[in-house]
Amino acid sequence: MPYLRHDGDVAILYLGAEGAELDPQNPENRFTNEWLSSVNDLLDEVEATGDAEGSGALVVTATGKFFTNGLDVPTLLGDSTAYLGAVHNLYARLLALPLPTVAAINGHAFGAGAMLATALDYRIMRVDRGYYCLPEVSLGIPFSPGMRALLRGRLPAQTALEAMATGRRYGGPDAHAAGIVEATAPEQDVLSSAIARAAEHAGTRGKNLGVIKSGLHEAALAALAMETTL
Repeated sequence: MPYLRHDGDVAILYLGAEGAELDPQNPENRFTNEWLSSVNDLLDEVEATGDAEGSGALVVTATGKFFTNGLDVPTLLGDSTAYLGAVHNLYARLLALPLPTVAAINGHAFGAGAMLATALDYRIMRVDRGYYCLPEVSLGIPFSPGMRALLRGRLPAQTALEAMATGRRYGGPDAHAAGIVEATAPEQDVLSSAIARAAEHAGTRGKNLGVIKSGLHEAALAALAMETTL
C-alpha cells in the first residue's frame, strides 16, 4: 500500500508498497478501492496540521517500472458509478490541494495513472524509460466528462487531441516537447529534482493557494463532481 516519507518541508507520497519495487498485492499501483482509501488517508495526514505547521509541499512518486497503471478493471466493472466517483474525487482533491504538488514520474503512467500525474501542479519525468499514455481509444473505453475536462484544462490543446485520440506513448523527451511534463531527469535524479521543485514553492502553502487553484481549475472541478457511469 502507499506510504509517506518526508524530506525537510516536503512530503513524499509513494504509490506502491514500502520496501518493494513491485508490490505483489498491486504490482502496477492500480487504483483499487483499498489503494484509493490509503492515498486519501495519507493526504489527510499531509493536510492535518495548520498552514504554518504542516508539510509545505507534496511530491508523488513510486519505485520500479510503474508510476501507476491506472484503473483497476475488475473494480470498474463492478459498481462503476461509485468507483469512478472515488477516482474523480481524488483528481479533484489533488487539483485543489492547498500546497504545491509535483509528480516524480519514475516509470509508466498509463490511463487514469497518467491523469493522476496531470492533476498535480508540475511533472518531472524519467528521461530514458517509461511512457505517459492515454490508451482509452485503443481499449474502447470512453473518457468521462471529468477526465475530459481535466485533460483539456491541463494539456496543450493539440497535445490533448493527439494523446486522447491516438493513444500515443510519450517517452520523457517527447512528453517534455509536447508540454505534458515540465522537465525530465535521469533515473537517479527524478525524485531529487521533484523535491527541489516542490521545496522552492513550499512557502505558498495555505488556504489562499487552495482558493487560487480551485479558481484556476473551476471547469475541471465542476465536471469531476458530476455523477458518472460507463
